Amino acid sequence: MTPHPNDSTGPAPDGFDLVLPPGWDTVPLRSGTNEAIQRIVKKSVSQLPASFPKDAIPNARLKLIKELKDSIKKARKSDGLTLYLPVERMHGLLIPASFVASKPLAAPTTSAEPRAVLHDLARTSEDASVRRLDGSDAVRTLRKQTASPDRGVDVPSWQVQYTVPIPGPAPTHWLTFSFGTLTTTAVDLEFTETLIDLFDAVMTTFRWSYA
Repeated sequence: MTPHPNDSTGPAPDGFDLVLPPGWDTVPLRSGTNEAIQRIVKKSVSQLPASFPKDAIPNARLKLIKELKDSIKKARKSDGLTLYLPVERMHGLLIPASFVASKPLAAPTTSAEPRAVLHDLARTSEDASVRRLDGSDAVRTLRKQTASPDRGVDVPSWQVQYTVPIPGPAPTHWLTFSFGTLTTTAVDLEFTETLIDLFDAVMTTFRWSYA
């Protein structure tokens, strides 16, 4: 029998599951990364329109590989375990968004219950709220990052993060999911808000998995 996530006497989960939107794919960042890159590139090339010049395909392939590797590099810098990103165009536009599941963080050293810590974070953080993920409390934060060319950030971005304690006998680690989307001339604020809503919808499908 699978224990309920809020059952502190049960075992800790060994993973989690998410339902991705159509057109999104997964890139593991610890092993199997190269295989995922090749799979995504092959699929993307197969979806090029028939009118696409055949002699331009090699350059398109190399450009996509470079973009994927850049995204993977950034995700690894944030201690990412898995990168989720759109690989199919929506209305002719490749969505400038992705999210990362990062390796568990050590919970703050405190005698308070994880739920109390999360509620305190929600009260003291700007644009924060408590959400439910598969029966567990999680804190959701939203913030806008301004452009910072000196750090290689040429356009503003919106970032949403979910932080959830890993259940078990002693919940001492938290799992984080960080979503980011760029604000560009091709992506207006309304569409950006739609992408954020899409990420929130994905997180409602979050489920702990047990061996």
